Amino acid sequence: MADNNLDPTVIAFKHFINKHPALIKDIRKHGRSWQDHYEKWVLLGENDPYWDQYKVGNNEQQAGTKEKEKSSELFSHLIKMAENIDVDKLQTQVHQLNNTITTVQEVITQFQQSKSKSTSANKPTNWLQD
Repeated sequence: MADNNLDPTVIAFKHFINKHPALIKDIRKHGRSWQDHYEKWVLLGENDPYWDQYKVGNNEQQAGTKEKEKSSELFSHLIKMAENIDVDKLQTQVHQLNNTITTVQEVITQFQQSKSKSTSANKPTNWLQD
């Protein structure tokens, strides 16, 4: 059926729908009728704020803006944290941690050595060996 045979308001509604792809998705997703939206469009008009939620890229644009704000907020927070780091204190804490790890390694080594000595002491000697 050609557009020439359609009512001019239906043709205008088709153009309106093409400008609002989010409206098409919403209608298909929720199984709503085109007739309901057509009637709402006729009553409210094309410029009513109700249609703003369905404008091209409106939702994506808002989501993108929020993401950019969050990432810039996170980045500025990280910069503030980096500025507040006392490098001397950090170096001291790393050195202390290194000493603690070394001490733990030494204790483990001593434990393993004492364990191996105790197992070799428990072995029976072979008295009747030639």
